[in-house]
Amino acid sequence: MQTTIPAKRFKNRAEAGMMLAERLAAYGGRRDVIVLALPRGGVPVGFAIARALHAPLDILLVRKLGVPGHEEYAMGSVAAGGVCILRTDVIKQLNIPQSAIDALIARKQEELAWRAEIYRNHRPPADLKDRIVIVVDDGLATGATMAAALQIVHAAAPAQIIVAVPVAAQDSVQQIRPQVDDIVCLLIPDYFHAVGLWYEDFGQTSDDEVIQLLNEASRLQALNTAASQIDAV
Repeated sequence: MQTTIPAKRFKNRAEAGMMLAERLAAYGGRRDVIVLALPRGGVPVGFAIARALHAPLDILLVRKLGVPGHEEYAMGSVAAGGVCILRTDVIKQLNIPQSAIDALIARKQEELAWRAEIYRNHRPPADLKDRIVIVVDDGLATGATMAAALQIVHAAAPAQIIVAVPVAAQDSVQQIRPQVDDIVCLLIPDYFHAVGLWYEDFGQTSDDEVIQLLNEASRLQALNTAASQIDAV
């Protein structure tokens, strides 16, 4: 089957983040706002938003559970803290054994712990209580990864939850909408196909790039905090 390349596409994740930041401008400069990006692809998008809003940037680690042998097809997601969301319809349809699911979940949880260690560089997770949390990814396909992320965020008792994504499938938007206070999405196409189709450059974001962007965001936030303290004197 031939897929038509859409005429309207983002140049890259950074451009998509800057465009989202324009839609989120009302949250700029507020001390109660924090941006949470889903690694890896969500981090360049989240960095652009956090920089524009002068907000701190943190990560929310979630991994897709791919169907064994067809890993690009999601059967669920896992997040740090033991959160796991499974697509039971897919599992039943493909008759995936529970032993295979359990083994994959255990492997992904180990990966989450490893990534948390290298990404955070000894920085503790941000406190989300009573804050406006903007959860960012580079797109919503099935919505399973975002749903797992939102469970973690809800448990932290934030004041508001806003999902910000450049592009999303219509079904995923409807699935996520009841779980959040607002969704900011630039494109909700009639024919979605895949997230990468809506970018000119959708190369894989590396671990090194994630670490670099998180370190730069931490540096910028320290400068913003120092400037605020000087202004308060």
